[in-house]
Amino acid sequence: MYQRFSKKRIVQLLKDFRIVYLIGPRQAGKSTLAMSIARETGLAYYTLDDTALLLAARTDPQGLLGALSTPMVLDEFQLAPELIRAVKQISDSAGPVKKGLFLLTGSADVFKSAKTQEALPGHMARIELFPLSQEEIHGNRCRLLDGLFEKKLPVHAAKALDRKTIANALIHGGYPEIQSKSPRSRSVWFASYISGRLLKDFESMHAAKGDYYSKLDALIRYLAGLSGNLVKYAAISRNLRQDDKTVKRYMEVLELMFILHRLEPYVRNTAKRGVVGMPKLHFLDTGLACHLLGQNKPGSLHTSRFYGALLETLVVTEFFKQAVWAEDDYRFWHFRDRAGNEVDVVVENSAGEVVGVEIKASATIKLEDFRGLVHLADYARGKMRRGVVFYSGANLLPVRVAGHTFHAVPLHYLGLSGH
Repeated sequence: MYQRFSKKRIVQLLKDFRIVYLIGPRQAGKSTLAMSIARETGLAYYTLDDTALLLAARTDPQGLLGALSTPMVLDEFQLAPELIRAVKQISDSAGPVKKGLFLLTGSADVFKSAKTQEALPGHMARIELFPLSQEEIHGNRCRLLDGLFEKKLPVHAAKALDRKTIANALIHGGYPEIQSKSPRSRSVWFASYISGRLLKDFESMHAAKGDYYSKLDALIRYLAGLSGNLVKYAAISRNLRQDDKTVKRYMEVLELMFILHRLEPYVRNTAKRGVVGMPKLHFLDTGLACHLLGQNKPGSLHTSRFYGALLETLVVTEFFKQAVWAEDDYRFWHFRDRAGNEVDVVVENSAGEVVGVEIKASATIKLEDFRGLVHLADYARGKMRRGVVFYSGANLLPVRVAGHTFHAVPLHYLGLSGH
C-alpha cells in the first residue's frame, strides 16, 4: 500500500506543481519510491549521499544545478539547504506552465528550519512519508481512519491480540530495513542509524556548538521514555541538567527530522490552538523508541512500565500514516480538561468534526474507560462525530454511557498482527 497509494499521488502532484517534496524519516522505502518514480517518469536521479555531489551542492549550488539534467530527483535534500535558493531561482524562471521540475526527498524538513529563509509559496507540494504502517507490513487492508467518520463503523473479522504479540509489533516498528532482521541485527542497525544518520542530519539542521553529541544522546533516550506522555519542559531540563532553551531547541529539530511529534491539545477556539495547554510527546517509530529504552524482547516489554504508553504511540502514528492516503484531510490533537479528564487522540476532519480515541492495553473494557470521551463530547458541543476505545479484544462493541453511544474497537482493526 505504501507504494501503491503514494506513487500515484506523487506522480499526479508532479503534473500540478513545479516542486514536490517527499519528507519523512530516513528509511529505504522513501529512496526506493523516489527511484521508482524517476524510472517511470524519466526524471534524472541524484542523491546527496554522494560525497562529491554534496560538496558541490554546498560550495556552488547554482553551478551544480546548472550542470545537472532537469527535471530531476534530488534525494536526501536536507543535507544541503544551500540548494534551496538555487531551486527557487530555477522554479521562478520556468514560467507558470512548466511543472514537475524537481522531486526532492528529505529526512528533515529544511523548509521549516530556522536556518532557511526561502519559501516557495505556490511552487511546492509537500507530502509526508512515514515508516511502514501495520497494514502495509502484514497486508491487512483496513482504511480505518476514514471509516471512523462514516455513519456506521466498518465491521470485519477481527481477533484478540495478546500482549506479547503487541509488544513484538512495538519492537519492530515500521522501518522497512529491520522487519526481517534478528534481534541482534536490529540493535546493530538502530545503533548505526542513531550515530550515522540521526546525528548527521541534526548537524545539517542545527548549528550545534560545543558538546552537543552527549546532550542530544541523553535527550533522545530520555524522550523515548516520555513517548505517550505530556511534555513538561522544566522537568526534562531539571532531570537532564540541561538548559531549558537548549532542550526546546533540540526537540524542535528532532521534530523537523521526523524523530518525534508533539501533539497539541484540542481546544474549540482555533485561535488558541498551539498556545494553551501542554503538548503530548510521541516518537514516530516505536521500534526506535524501544531500542533507546533497551527494550528488545517482547517478554520483558509487555510487563514494563513503558508498554501502555508505547501502545498509545503506535496507534497515534498509525493514524498519521493512514492520513497520507485517506480520502479527507485530518488533523490530530489530544484532549485534557482542567479536571484532568483526558482523551488520547482527537481526530478532526476538514469539516471540523471530531472523533475521540482512547487506547487501552487490556483485552476487556470498563465503563470508566469511556469517561474522557463523555467529557470530550460535552466540550466539543455537537462537533463530536464518534468516540471509540481501542482494546486488544476481538469484538466491535457498542457501549452506552451518560447518554452517548461509544464503541470498543479491536486493535486488530488497525492491521496489527504477529510477525
